Amino acid sequence: MLVIILLAVLLRVGVALFLGDSTPPAKDETSYSVLAARLANGYGYSFPRAWYPGFTPANTATAHWSFLYTALVAAVYALVGVHPLALRLISALLTGILLPMMTYLLARRAFLSPETPEPECDSRFTAIPPLAAFLAAIYAYFILFGAMVQTEGLFIVATLWSLERGLALSARMRAGASLRARDGLWLGVSLGIAALLRQSILPWVVILFLWLAWLASRADVGQKDWVGILMRLKSLIVAGVMMLLLILPFTLRNYAVYGDFLLLNSNAGYAMYSSQHPMHGINFQAYDAAPLPTNLHPMPQNEAQWDRALMKRGIQFVLDEPGRYALLSLSRVADYFEFWPKRDSSLLFNLGRLLSFTLFLPFMFYGVFISFSVSGFLSRNAILYLFIAFYALLHILTWAMPRYRLPVDAVLILFAALAVHQLGGSLTRHLSHTKSPPVSHDST
Repeated sequence: MLVIILLAVLLRVGVALFLGDSTPPAKDETSYSVLAARLANGYGYSFPRAWYPGFTPANTATAHWSFLYTALVAAVYALVGVHPLALRLISALLTGILLPMMTYLLARRAFLSPETPEPECDSRFTAIPPLAAFLAAIYAYFILFGAMVQTEGLFIVATLWSLERGLALSARMRAGASLRARDGLWLGVSLGIAALLRQSILPWVVILFLWLAWLASRADVGQKDWVGILMRLKSLIVAGVMMLLLILPFTLRNYAVYGDFLLLNSNAGYAMYSSQHPMHGINFQAYDAAPLPTNLHPMPQNEAQWDRALMKRGIQFVLDEPGRYALLSLSRVADYFEFWPKRDSSLLFNLGRLLSFTLFLPFMFYGVFISFSVSGFLSRNAILYLFIAFYALLHILTWAMPRYRLPVDAVLILFAALAVHQLGGSLTRHLSHTKSPPVSHDST
């Protein structure tokens, strides 16, 4: 693992140095850099001029971008000045260490099931956690985004942590074990951090909690152990409270700024509105931003109002033309699973795509396929299958881009490791068999 982590850090540091001490114009990297510089210089979460997507005037408080990530960038800028390279190097170090470690822990939880009353360890799979960590270390898109001024790298780490904690909680529920306070506590903390990095995790939180609540209600029902069921539900309440406590300061900040309720960020409404806009027809254009409507009555006066108005308009697009929406969503499948080089992508991103999803995709699919035959794996790790399916569907039905698929890629890395492990074992056995000397039969 030390070698894997060192490799991961070196690869990301190399890309950080290549990307340099500037950010590309009209990209999220520049938005975070400018916003963080303003925050570091005492102007709060605001931009010096009118900013994307168009409802953020100059010198006006915004809630459109990740509060936590902007604060991290601002802290770096406050120490060393506005140098994106410094942030790139710190991100390379953090993601280079944390992503392989968290992949290792999640794979260990998924394949070896440690820390349960009756460990379901299988010695056949002990090599998979470090193998999965190695694949995460060399996955080109993880390397690229881990060195960028964007939320993706740390968001993936937080998401994997929350899935590992979710699997730990579900394992104890399935085993009928008593739950510790920290089971719900750390699940809530990991989900809260993930939400503060990208609030797109919140719909998944609902599905995760429903699944865990079902497991809690299902356990020991035969014995009518209602006290035990309530105690299991209590752990979910602890997790939910911890997550909301992390979000609450920013909800209160939004109310103080806008005089209106806004849970976290003001980007969900615009994402729904722009992604379903009639300008797309039935062919989604991932990089085309829809113009803001001018016929809203009354016109929104702040970001909280814009968020609700645009969400309502986006839903109305769906209701008005359900057939077009279905075909538009179908077109987003290609945007989500994009694995081929594109003429409008830079050489760096085309190489990143080819050396990550394109290269790993056969192993990911094969790993998912053979996982169904691994005894007990499906029941123990249903959360992983649910996350892959739900998170993919969420973006296909709204706004699909390859970088929004990266958390799913991170989970599929586990299945790729399973495939590589099995194929490697089969190849080793085949080579061993072919190299074995023939057995001689002495007639005497």
